[in-house]
Amino acid sequence: MAGLSQMEFNSIREVAGGHVTTAHKLNDYAQKCTDPQIKQMFTKAAQDAMNSAQKLAGML
Repeated sequence: MAGLSQMEFNSIREVAGGHVTTAHKLNDYAQKCTDPQIKQMFTKAAQDAMNSAQKLAGML
């Protein structure tokens, strides 16, 4: 995306990185779950967080 200031670029990159971190944590929680519904909930949330990170990274 053209026209981003350095501050905007860094902010988007930081938010995207936070989403990646969240996705990794949620996947870790999912792996440790024994309840299939909760496991599915964590897995779905992890996928959503990673999709958000990819969309944000695409803006850079």
